[in-house]
Amino acid sequence: MEIQGRTTPRLALRVAVGAMFFMAGLSFASWASRIPAIQQSLHLSEAGLGGVLLAIPTGLMCSLPFTGWIITKIGSRKLLIISIVLYSFFLVGLGAANNIFELLGYLFCYGFAGNSANIAVNTQAVMTERLYEKPIMASFHGIWSMAGFTGAGIGIFMISENINPFHHFIVIMALIIAGVIIISRNLKDDGDKIPADEVVVLSIRDRLKLLVPLLKLGIIAFCSMLCEGTMFDWSGVYFKKVILAHGGWIGAGYFAFMCTMALGRFTADWFAGKYGLKLTLQLSGSLTAIGLLVAVLFPYLLPGILGFMLVGVGVSSVVPMIYSSAGKTANMSPGVALTAVSTIGFSGFMIGPPLIGFIAGIATLRASFLLIACMGLSVAIISGKTKL
Repeated sequence: MEIQGRTTPRLALRVAVGAMFFMAGLSFASWASRIPAIQQSLHLSEAGLGGVLLAIPTGLMCSLPFTGWIITKIGSRKLLIISIVLYSFFLVGLGAANNIFELLGYLFCYGFAGNSANIAVNTQAVMTERLYEKPIMASFHGIWSMAGFTGAGIGIFMISENINPFHHFIVIMALIIAGVIIISRNLKDDGDKIPADEVVVLSIRDRLKLLVPLLKLGIIAFCSMLCEGTMFDWSGVYFKKVILAHGGWIGAGYFAFMCTMALGRFTADWFAGKYGLKLTLQLSGSLTAIGLLVAVLFPYLLPGILGFMLVGVGVSSVVPMIYSSAGKTANMSPGVALTAVSTIGFSGFMIGPPLIGFIAGIATLRASFLLIACMGLSVAIISGKTKL
């Protein structure tokens, strides 16, 4: 493989892509770990927090036309480098926000940069997976989860030392920028285009047939990522206000969720290869629903931790399996296919948290988590009726 005029071994590419997944996960987990502190400092209610968090999916949706266009112009490598740096920069902005209007602006930009980084890094992962004779996509997402685990641990330390989110996020930004400088040279330099001699002119009917499978994959991803996004943003709040945990135990649910999600992603490639994609997705959706029901019906510390562990296992394999399938779509570049699926799936990741806030404001936080259990069940049902 030629990268900037020299040959880069596939292992070096895999390490570089994995590192980018780690940095993206570290940025998001750092934000998630400090949401309760930012909510308290700006005196936001659950409904108020839910409304503010809508700025992230707004930024995400606004980024989609731009990302789908720019990735075919400059390639996923350049887009990834730029967007991951901006992702960390706007993270610092979230910690610096002094009022709700500043927070809204930074959240919008954070969602915009985050979605661009998500599409670019998964495009790099699809191209890396092609160099291997076995599935490796889930392992990349496992690294993202490990970064979440690391970010949660750093967050707990920062909270215990009374370090405010702004200084916490500056440290994270410095780490990410240093990482980009060190490993970005080993990313695949691509234009993410199908060579002209391989382009097949498709009729409108054939194009629709091509898009229908992507739509189904996107819906499955949407349901699972809605659950995943809720767990990231509301785990700490749920344990504080429903489980009534104190001190460091407030982050126990998030910590348990991240641990099992990471472990699940490192075993998902093997499980799907042995038992098939459909059974993997059905089991994943069922475990997500069961875990959330346990946490809702038994709002105590140990059942809550157990429930969140099951949710972590449940959501672990869905997104990497869906992205891997989308990236293999014929007559479509990986970046374009992933943009289509990510448009649907990642919107669930961002819409879930504010939706939970609105439902919690109308009813209760426990009631809102029942909706997320239904989304997990939907993954199992839709997967069972989809040809995979």
